[in-house]
Amino acid sequence: MTVVMVGAATVLPSNPTLAELATPAHRVPGPADPGAHITLRGLRYKDHATRLALAAAQVALVDARMWDGDRLTVDGNRVAVVVSSNYGNADTVCRAVETIARESTAGTSPMDLPNTSSNVVASSVAIRFGLRGANVMLCNGLTSGLDALFWARMLVRTGRAAQVLAVGVEPDNAVVRRLTGDENVLDGAAAVVVEHPATARERRVPARARYAAYERAAGVDQCLSRLARHASAPAAWYAPEPSAAGTDVLTGLRRHDLARVWGQASGALGVLQCAAAVGHFDGGGAGPVYLVNGGAPERVTAGVVLDAPGAVG
Repeated sequence: MTVVMVGAATVLPSNPTLAELATPAHRVPGPADPGAHITLRGLRYKDHATRLALAAAQVALVDARMWDGDRLTVDGNRVAVVVSSNYGNADTVCRAVETIARESTAGTSPMDLPNTSSNVVASSVAIRFGLRGANVMLCNGLTSGLDALFWARMLVRTGRAAQVLAVGVEPDNAVVRRLTGDENVLDGAAAVVVEHPATARERRVPARARYAAYERAAGVDQCLSRLARHASAPAAWYAPEPSAAGTDVLTGLRRHDLARVWGQASGALGVLQCAAAVGHFDGGGAGPVYLVNGGAPERVTAGVVLDAPGAVG
């Protein structure tokens, strides 16, 4: 059984459209502004990553015709949330640890401490929008974003959810830069809504992309070989972090390096790639396309094949 993407959104500096995500000219210096997309009322004590995720989530839900003004238009009991982030609240955790080491627990803030939970982003999204289905937070390294899409598909395929909101988010701050050793890191979020095509038709919501396949392998080359079993003639591919795949991979094929455009994206990359692919298909772009996340040769790599919504699987 296949699933489709029915909504997509990003929250990034300069607020690009989905079709502009692969264009370097659309990146501007500075942080992403979640306040440009949602009201920040009630979010004073939320960390930056959570605010980014909430903003992307709301725009994606509106795009999927699931959120109307201030209410959900579908059964919240059947909507799941899967969030991917490797560094989301690391700054909050480090600040809390430093405070406890310096002042003991007496120095911690009762408003800040709940934000140290590893599931704070996913739970905050669910609470904000009344999404009472399965709730999953993934911190799974470089493949985390595509792993989130895999679990979103599985939740729909197994009947655990009618729709799944998948979010990838990473903040840019001093802690993330210290942990990654990189000054060029993503500040932003992407979100997509995954649904069974029959359910989408019942709601009269158009499919925007079709999820065709998922593979995991040891290294980029092996992963690409496995993806080729499902789609041997891709129209384009979305590459992993720049250090993971050389320029001699899939030569002659249109390549999109979103991490070069927006900075090291870590756990957000796979969802960001998916949103960009939706923009590609929205503009009439050909399929299928490969999305690839992972490391250098011999390191675990994940890949997804997406196709145009009308393609036969």
